[in-house]
Amino acid sequence: MRAATHDAVLVILDEPAAALDAQAEYDVCLCFQEPARGCTALLTRHRFSTVHMADRILMLEDGRIIGAGNHDELIALGGRYAAFYEMQAGRYR
Repeated sequence: MRAATHDAVLVILDEPAAALDAQAEYDVCLCFQEPARGCTALLTRHRFSTVHMADRILMLEDGRIIGAGNHDELIALGGRYAAFYEMQAGRYR
C-alpha cells in the first residue's frame, strides 16, 4: 500500500476488501490508514464493518448524497445509514 500512496494527493479505492474475510478486511483498513495520512482517500464500501473508521462518510442513494458526517453523527441522525449499520452490526451481537 505504501508504494501506491507514495506522494499521492488523492487515492481512490473501489471496494478494496470486498472479497476478503472479516479479519483480512479489518487488517487492510488498518494498514491503509497510515500510508493515506496527509492525502485525500476515497473508498467505496458496501459493508459497514470498517466504515466507522472514516473521518467523513457520505451515504449515497440513486447517485445522491442522503447522509454526510462521521459515524457517530450519522448514527445519531437515525436515518438510512443508522438502519443499514444496525442491520449489519446486529448480526454480530
